[in-house]
Amino acid sequence: MATIRYLVNDVDAALPFYAALGFVETQRWGRPFAMLARGDLTLWLSGPGTSAARPLADGSVPAPGGWNRIVVEVDDLPAAMASLAQTGARFRSEPVSGPGGTQVLVEDPSGNPIELFCAR
Repeated sequence: MATIRYLVNDVDAALPFYAALGFVETQRWGRPFAMLARGDLTLWLSGPGTSAARPLADGSVPAPGGWNRIVVEVDDLPAAMASLAQTGARFRSEPVSGPGGTQVLVEDPSGNPIELFCAR
């Protein structure tokens, strides 16, 4: 089992996106924090006001986005993309095929990348 934390701008805005990926909310600690689960993966969504979003001693401020990502395996990439498009999701590119399958990067409402991967 793995746990990943993503910083988000608004937990409530992120929930429909992750529900479209098959995540289920398991715990909610007030407005700024939710725990989601999908199989053996637990995803912590930390919004403004959580300890994970506080400025660090050097002055840097944790923020969503970047290129590190979780990979969510799907059986039908076009269907997964269509479901996410209904949530207003932004895709960083068109699907790309490689030796193991096809992938696409999609952003959650805060700009965190999720790789959807469909094996050959």
